[in-house]
Amino acid sequence: MRIGVFVGSFDPIHVGHIKVMDYLIEKNYLDKIIILPTLDYWDKIHLTDVNIRSNMLKLIRRDYLIVDNENNKYRYTYEILNVLSKKYKNDELFLIISADNIVSFDKWKNVDEILEKNKVIVLNRNNIDINSYVIKFKYKDKFIVIQDYPFINISSTELRNKLDRKYLTEDIYRYILDNHLYNN
Repeated sequence: MRIGVFVGSFDPIHVGHIKVMDYLIEKNYLDKIIILPTLDYWDKIHLTDVNIRSNMLKLIRRDYLIVDNENNKYRYTYEILNVLSKKYKNDELFLIISADNIVSFDKWKNVDEILEKNKVIVLNRNNIDINSYVIKFKYKDKFIVIQDYPFINISSTELRNKLDRKYLTEDIYRYILDNHLYNN
């Protein structure tokens, strides 16, 4: 089975995230997706409690989706992938990132280990020339570059500051209001 691993803050999860996952399943890149909300790392401080974000993720009712709230204790993506590869030892793991992540991907902890053991799906965003970054890696054949993805430019940070209902599913919007999240 081909399993995508989608790691992020998802604070909040929005239709842009959901469309990425739906696209990868509909276009037959993946069979399942594990979505994993991170804890407060690096510049991701003051995130909404991970259990609240995890509950929001569970509101995305898709047969292909696995919400993983067990492995977010790991600080680095390579650690998460190593743990998941043991659990899903008969499956192939694909890290899901957008083009804005490829710009600094070479600085990720143990990036060669990530690429040696896994594939990485990179979705177009902001007209970044993904291939100009991919070519620099030792394991460039491990990248699946999706140039034609119709990316929706939505910022979770902006949504936290000003809720825009059109970027949230009805269930998630209601959850945010019911739980008085983001001072809205």
